[in-house]
Amino acid sequence: MQHLPVNASGVLTGPDGTEWRAVLAPHENVLEALAVDLSADLRFQTGQIVLTDQRLLSRMDADPQGPGLRQWPLAPGLELRLIDHGGVGTLELHDARQRLALWRFTLGAQAQALRLVQRFERQLQRLQPGAVSADDEQTAPLCPSCHTPLPPDSDECPACARAQRPQTSTWVLLRLWRFAHPYRWQLAAGFGLTLASTAATLVPPYLTIPLMDDILIPFQNGQQIDPALVLMYLGGLLLSALAAWGLGWARTYILALVSERIGADLRTTTYEHLLKLSLDYFGGKRTGDLMARIGSETDRINVFLSLHALDFITDVLMICMTAAILFSINPWLALVTLVPLPFIGWMIHTVRDRLRTGFEKIDRVWSEVTNVLADTIPGIRVVKAFAQEKREAQRFHDANQHNLEVNDKLNRTWSLFTPTVSLLTEIGLLVVWGFGIWLVSKSQITVGVLTAFIAYIGRFYGRLDSMSRIVSVTQKAAAGAKRIFDILDHVSNVPDPAQPVKVDKVQGAIGLRNLGFRYGSRSVIKGLELDIRPGEMIGLVGHSGSGKSTLVNLICRFYDVSEGSIQVDGIDIRRMAVSDYRRHIGLVLQEPFLFFGTIAENIAYGKPEATRAEIVAAARAAHAHEFILRLPHGYDSLVGERGQGLSGGERQRISIARALLIDPRILILDEATSAVDTETEKEIQKALDNLVQGRTTIAIAHRLSTLRKADRLVVMDRGEVVEVGPHDELMEKQGAYWRLYEAQARRAEEDAQAAGILVDSGLLHSAHPAGNP
Repeated sequence: MQHLPVNASGVLTGPDGTEWRAVLAPHENVLEALAVDLSADLRFQTGQIVLTDQRLLSRMDADPQGPGLRQWPLAPGLELRLIDHGGVGTLELHDARQRLALWRFTLGAQAQALRLVQRFERQLQRLQPGAVSADDEQTAPLCPSCHTPLPPDSDECPACARAQRPQTSTWVLLRLWRFAHPYRWQLAAGFGLTLASTAATLVPPYLTIPLMDDILIPFQNGQQIDPALVLMYLGGLLLSALAAWGLGWARTYILALVSERIGADLRTTTYEHLLKLSLDYFGGKRTGDLMARIGSETDRINVFLSLHALDFITDVLMICMTAAILFSINPWLALVTLVPLPFIGWMIHTVRDRLRTGFEKIDRVWSEVTNVLADTIPGIRVVKAFAQEKREAQRFHDANQHNLEVNDKLNRTWSLFTPTVSLLTEIGLLVVWGFGIWLVSKSQITVGVLTAFIAYIGRFYGRLDSMSRIVSVTQKAAAGAKRIFDILDHVSNVPDPAQPVKVDKVQGAIGLRNLGFRYGSRSVIKGLELDIRPGEMIGLVGHSGSGKSTLVNLICRFYDVSEGSIQVDGIDIRRMAVSDYRRHIGLVLQEPFLFFGTIAENIAYGKPEATRAEIVAAARAAHAHEFILRLPHGYDSLVGERGQGLSGGERQRISIARALLIDPRILILDEATSAVDTETEKEIQKALDNLVQGRTTIAIAHRLSTLRKADRLVVMDRGEVVEVGPHDELMEKQGAYWRLYEAQARRAEEDAQAAGILVDSGLLHSAHPAGNP
């Protein structure tokens, strides 16, 4: 390895000061480049890794080995390894004996790093004798997702394949028996009706044998037709048709009802399980993706159960029963009928795997489309405020185009498969015709037998073709079931205890014992000890990122502690049922969330059985009654989605009324007044004064002045408690709290001075009425 110099601006240079291109050999080409943004000790710094057709180059702004360019000639035995963990990507260069270099980057460069590794591996392969030239890569098609060059004779991207989940097996559909088991007797009745209706449809072809041999052919030879015999055979055809119709209607109706109930149970169970999962699960999922799973995926499974599973069972029964009849009529002719079966079976097996992976890709790509909708529609005010309609339209267009490309790829496979199966069945029918005519000429079968055989074969091959088409919907249902069971198989990180402690009434004493919590590998809270007395108001203060909101989330048991315990009235909260524990907690957030519905319904959300008098009393205590009465329909006025029809202060007071109505013993206030103006803050503060009376209260406030009424202030820094005490006592100590308070006071004074300068200069004159500057 050697070092090459860089200039003062960090651009690679040659010995004479020219740009880095001068460093490359005359015929050396750059294949790939990666911009890295972390040092080996995880500090932010910039650098580059460049792959050419001859070597790997690297430059970091603060290289401990000295400034310059490091290089490694490409040779057999080199290996470039890509690892990602905890939001950080790592590239390691190894030879047969040791690690030669290490680079780190944030995962925003993950796709580019994957491309670099793929190019590096292919370039090493080209150094082997007899390998293809590098020029071939320049014309290779690119993956539409990550734009990585695709391998020869393949449309599968190896970079994307690394990130894909394990393939779905069709056997996952058997797990649906859990939802079908309650309806097993209805399913058994439907299966019996299916068997009977299938048998009824096989009667008419068998009756064609005597119609041909005993009536039509003798009539052509000059014999008289027996009307009674004709009526008997025609009556048999009519009765079999009516029986097949009645049995088919009954089985279709019963199985459709059962499948609808299975689908409804599947949706309900999935949604109920989703609501029980902890917040960290939702932190890693997109809203549109979860909506697609519960909505479209369950609909797809429902359609499969109500229509295609029934058709599949009917097809199997028809094929088995038809084959038995064919062999009973003439074994040799029946064997000729089965000639296309091995080819059709091989095609179904081959295409099934492609369809399975294809439908999984379609599901993932379709979730991208729904994610754009789930992002844009709730945030439409922000989109319009920043005039980003064209950008969001382009995002949707790109996601929709990707969905179109993936569907087109799958349709190419399917469009070839279906006609090929039809062609094979037609060829099989021709073979049967030819062999059957030869048997008739040898007087080994009659014309009636051949006619019945052809009728049965039409049904036999028709069912084969139908079964081949069911392969598509089966793989769709399997992919959908896999995505549903991904939710159902996920275990909540905040589980209910096996034998929960029943707590009817809570006093509100909270004890934090050697509390520790980690987000992945990052420690957020460590060794925290604190006792909160019943009815005491505690103010949590500290810099952003000090762990205040995390502590509140732990007390609410949105997450479980990694170390230590949280006790309420001396009982570890992990020993209580989650729903029972949270009934004693009232939560007022910085950004209150209101559901689409009336004002009264939103106030009574935590207590749906509340009377109108209780709702009004809670609204009065929250200082919301007056503005509610000014609305067109008072308490029955509809608010828009997320409360868009109300101001921020009005939404906050409704959320306070919602908390007051459930009368919690423990109250959590998370920046409840930080997002409103001063006048609105005063109204909200009056409501909060009513709310905190007699309750254990933990408050986080942006303005430290709003916490003066707190009994004690808890100052946090880097996940630890550094100071505890009343406001006046902490100010006298002139410690961490005093520094926070003084810094905030200076900022307020600077803001006031800046506002005064603007008023004096006339820039804010329009904000005041005329004559009142």
